Amino acid sequence: MSDLPEKQVKRLKALIQDAETNLAAAKELLMSILGDDGHVVTPASSREDVSGKVIEGVFDGQKFAGPDGREYPVPANYASKSKLVEGDILKLTITEEGGFIYKQIGPVDRTQLIGVLVQHDGNYYIEANGRQYRILLASVTYFRINVGDQVTIIVPTDNPDATWAAVEAAL
Repeated sequence: MSDLPEKQVKRLKALIQDAETNLAAAKELLMSILGDDGHVVTPASSREDVSGKVIEGVFDGQKFAGPDGREYPVPANYASKSKLVEGDILKLTITEEGGFIYKQIGPVDRTQLIGVLVQHDGNYYIEANGRQYRILLASVTYFRINVGDQVTIIVPTDNPDATWAAVEAAL
């Protein structure tokens, strides 16, 4: 009978961790839809003839930094599925209706590494080559990876100080 409370505590801890992960995923999805400034964000589409304000800038692992220093939200699901890495050059078109359309126009050189998924401080990281690279929660959910799983990641070749990685595949 003494094992019952211990099992219940372990189960409660697992349920709380799952709930925190789901809440973080919901917040990230909402941010990818609304963006930091409340505008609806639209990932890149097949329409090349979209008109509007065009801004080119650099992806920092999470956001897009324009030449004026202003930051724009990049949908986490787009960044994850497109396997964007720090330093990639993006083009942002802000349509007349206020939609954001992103397109990768200048990928940086990439290096693949194999690592293991870890989680701490509410964030996910891949431990590879003695370092920890932060990854987007959208990558964790998209690739259905769990803490302890081995994955292949992509990091920028010419940026040894990169803090973010893109998930290439779950192993």
